[in-house]
Amino acid sequence: MSSVFQRRRQKLLALKAMRGVSAVHPHTNEVCSHCGGEVSHRELVAGGYVCPLCGYHHPIGAYYRLSLVLDRGSFKELDEELASADPLNFPGYRQKLEKAQGKTGMNEGVVTALGRIGGIRVAVGVLDSRFFMGSMSAALGEKVTRLVEQAAKAKLPLILFSASGGARMQEGILSLMQMAKTSAALERFSRRGGLYISVFTHPTTGGVTASFASLGDIMIAEPGALIGFAGPRVIEQTIGQELPEGFQSAEYLLEHGFLDGVVPRSQLRDTLIQLLRLHGKAGANRDG
Repeated sequence: MSSVFQRRRQKLLALKAMRGVSAVHPHTNEVCSHCGGEVSHRELVAGGYVCPLCGYHHPIGAYYRLSLVLDRGSFKELDEELASADPLNFPGYRQKLEKAQGKTGMNEGVVTALGRIGGIRVAVGVLDSRFFMGSMSAALGEKVTRLVEQAAKAKLPLILFSASGGARMQEGILSLMQMAKTSAALERFSRRGGLYISVFTHPTTGGVTASFASLGDIMIAEPGALIGFAGPRVIEQTIGQELPEGFQSAEYLLEHGFLDGVVPRSQLRDTLIQLLRLHGKAGANRDG
């Protein structure tokens, strides 16, 4: 019975993963939005949506990313039905929520789950930039907080993939309060000796950068990811100065000590396995 359940779960993950990538005929060509080069759709998919010409890491959906890093058949989603409300009765917000939910097949801009990576049990969350640019709603903050608490309770390593435009303005102060809420949960998790790996993807900005994304014990990023609080154009307009080349890129932040590593998508799963195995308590979470 459990094997049947796992197969159904895996099928569900595969179907949802398909929603995170473009529905293009495999024999057609696509134009890279970064370099303008033409590449076959089949080659793009085979490379995990990394342009083979320029190395640009195209944003991908949360379910698709989970299918790239989790062991096959290990995915178990948490709080799938938790969705944003309209606490401030913001004009047009309900309609935009319904549109985002219909487009992505998601109820909120983050997917949280339990699974295994290289046989090691983990709690993992992935923000999805297709859903309100991964902006932080009350529901998103609640899902992240519950995941952290679940990781603490089960003594699991925690991995969060960030991709966000910041706070969700339609929820005002309720959105901003998620910064403190998620950070407090991570502080409690840290005090209990939990390992938290934070992975920055393109782009990670605003309140997410200023809270849970920057609190990792280990912080890594995909190549070229934009990481910061305000965007570079806003900063330039505010201070009236031209910023250094590559400012707020993952590579720039690595050079200046903010990150522990910049890891290509093709190497990310293996890197996570290595980090988890190096963690002193990983052995207690391994199979067998």
